[in-house]
Amino acid sequence: MRAPKLILAAAVLSSLAIGSLFGGLLWDGEGVVREPAGASPALAADRVLAGISAAGGTDVRELERAVREGPADVESLVLLGYAYQQRWRETADASTLPRSETALRRALRLEPRDALAVTGLGSLALIRHDFRAALELGRRAQRLAPSSARPFGVVGDALLELGRYEEAFRAFERMVALRPSVASYARIAYARELLGDLSGARAVMQLAADAAYGQREPAAWANVELAKLDLRTGNLSRAERHLRVAQALLPGYVYAAEQLARVEAARGRLPGAIRLARRAAEAVPLPQFVALLADLHEQAGDRPAARRQVATVRAIDRLLAANGVRTDVESAVFDADRRIGTATLVARARAARAARPSILGDDALAWALARTGRCDEARRWSERSLRLGTRDGLLFFHRAEIERCAGDRAAARLWARKALALDPAFSVRWAPVARRLAA
Repeated sequence: MRAPKLILAAAVLSSLAIGSLFGGLLWDGEGVVREPAGASPALAADRVLAGISAAGGTDVRELERAVREGPADVESLVLLGYAYQQRWRETADASTLPRSETALRRALRLEPRDALAVTGLGSLALIRHDFRAALELGRRAQRLAPSSARPFGVVGDALLELGRYEEAFRAFERMVALRPSVASYARIAYARELLGDLSGARAVMQLAADAAYGQREPAAWANVELAKLDLRTGNLSRAERHLRVAQALLPGYVYAAEQLARVEAARGRLPGAIRLARRAAEAVPLPQFVALLADLHEQAGDRPAARRQVATVRAIDRLLAANGVRTDVESAVFDADRRIGTATLVARARAARAARPSILGDDALAWALARTGRCDEARRWSERSLRLGTRDGLLFFHRAEIERCAGDRAAARLWARKALALDPAFSVRWAPVARRLAA
């Protein structure tokens, strides 16, 4: 039974090798073989994921069978917990998340010092946007496995979303020092992106892509992230090249399809953009995929189709909430864009920002305030959202609209021009508005 389990472990954990920074832990290729009895928890945690190779989709049935046959098998329970998280990434089926929690907590009841199980719960908390719980679990995993890089990723991700940037950056620096890998390089790249160093972010993300060589999903993911950075600076041709590489590595990769939809939209090819966005949204119905499809339909003049997608986003949000996933910041921006529920919009955005006091939380509150006419207060939160020097077309546009709302047309034009100079197609919905405002 040992050899098949190792093969299955490699497949599951290879699929988990890369995820979005806050939608699941970025795995770093540490260990697949358990240490013998008596080995230190730190060493065991570091080596449990070794030997990862490329894998396709995750089939949890073999692990479920292993758990049925060995209900006290901690290793199988931990792997099953991670497999459910990967299934979430592959399908957006939120019902897999409570199952992940059940498996990981069962493992911890059997082995309270299992660092991988604790780290898995931290990853799950990140997926659910429960960043304070993720921070507590990540620090607990650090104590159990102080020489493992992995818990530093959980801790750093949580600190970022709690607005504690210097601490987060130190965690990422420690992570990359312990193990230079796809996961640690990607986090350093994101830190540089937040600080406005887009060329530096791209250079480090290229290191992540190089580190992913020979691993299909990590390499595809890294190429999509490189494409996103290229799109952030309007380099459509280079972005498309990376996305085609990602598709060649993983045919049907929905994260590449979604970004290709943005490339097509930037080139004015709305029918092609809609086909790609629909493909992504139907395969993995994440709110951001469906919201993009709604915006594309609206730009194409198909208001009924856009309204149907907006209703779908709201249904997905309810389903996510029922399974413990908080999308409050994203929902506040989505509703502010469309002026949905304006009577409670500011209160909801303020609560979302309190739970997630990051620059994204600041921006969501600023945008909600601006869209309900509270322009001066909105400007203060917008200034706070830009305090790191982040260069982001949408943040710049929000500031432009806030200045227009406050009556400063010259400042509004300046910020709109900054957004367009950075990325002329920063948003399917708002780039056309920015062009009018900048004129």
